[in-house]
Formats: sequence, C-alpha cells, structure tokens
Amino acid sequence: MEQDERAQRTGPGGPAEYITVAAEGVHETEINRSRFLCALAPAATEAEAQEFIARIRGEHPAANHNCAAYVIGADAGIQKADDDGEPGGTAGVPMLQMLLRRDVRYAVAVVTRYFGGVKLGAGGLIRAYGGAVGEALDAIGTVTRRRFRLVTVTVGHERAGRLENDLRATGRSVREVRYAAEVTIELGLPENELDAFRGWLADATAGSARMETGGEAFGTV
Repeated sequence: MEQDERAQRTGPGGPAEYITVAAEGVHETEINRSRFLCALAPAATEAEAQEFIARIRGEHPAANHNCAAYVIGADAGIQKADDDGEPGGTAGVPMLQMLLRRDVRYAVAVVTRYFGGVKLGAGGLIRAYGGAVGEALDAIGTVTRRRFRLVTVTVGHERAGRLENDLRATGRSVREVRYAAEVTIELGLPENELDAFRGWLADATAGSARMETGGEAFGTV
C-alpha cells in the first residue's frame, strides 16, 4: 500500500476513499490549430499544487495562457481555478469542474495554450479546457485511495519471518518491519477487517503476538 500521509489523514466521519491522479504527466490535444497541453499531478497540499503550477508556467513562458485548477482534501475542501487571462469562467472553472465531475481529489491540473490563430468563443474555450483535463485523466490514469487503520504487530524473532511471509501471501499491506529485542510489523487494514485479523493473528502465532491499533491513513487500493 503506497502511502503519503501529509494530507491524507481523515477523521472517522471523513470520506472512506477518493480518486487521484496516478502519476505526474502531460497530454496534448490540438483544437483549431491551438495546442492545449494538460499537465496533471497528485498534490498532497495546496502549497504543492501552487508549486506545480509555478513550475509548469516557468516551463512555458512563451505560451499564451497557463490556466490552472486544483482540488485538495478527500472532501474537496479546497478548490481553486485560474483563467490566466482567458475570458472569465472559460478555462480554470471548466478544468475544476472536470476534476470534480470525475471525483478526483488531491490533484492539480495546468492547461497550457499556444494560440493557433483561430478564436474558439466562450463555449469552445469551455469545451477545450475541460476536455483537455478529461483526456489527460484518461491518458495518464487515476488510482483509488481507501482509508485504512494503522496496525502494529509485535512478535518474537522466532515467528517473525513466517508471520511476515504469511501477511504478504494473504495480501495484507505490510508498511514497515523493525527489528529490535522483538520484531515490530506495521501494516494497514480496512476498519471492518480488524476483528477478523485479530483472530487470524492469534491462530497464526499461537497467541504470542501483540496487536495495537493506531490512527488512519489513505492507501492505494
């Protein structure tokens, strides 16, 4: 379970899962001789989103426009859009709406436009900018992140290797293994699997392992 906990923790009442961009990437489309390059990236915080926007704008100083939108928070609590000189509401807003329509969170999009000489009109711009984000999401891909409970298992050295192998073989997400006087294995489990796992662990270790539950984080499904 690949994780980033800087902005992905949530309380018990928060969303159980969310969708985000699979990786940073760029997808280009051409409409009436104008080039639209949509750069997408996951962003754990608003500061990360703003840094990405600044970087992309720095890479395209000669572009006519570098419009941007981002959604931060599993509950989409932070939403921003920037038309960067295009007519108001024709660029950043449709980009943001596409992210929200696709249920994408913790993500930032920048659409760089190199004008090709043909004006698109307000409706054409809205379709072009929103469509550029939609096509980029399709091309680059998305992943679903689900809320997990962090669990720590402590066990003696004589059982640790077999237990770690069994955990991985049964598809459980081992995050970290630490060796000291005893071995500590940290993993993430869906909330509704905790009781079943407790029973499985007791059977697997003849009751010799200790289990403690911690906070919550999001991980890739």
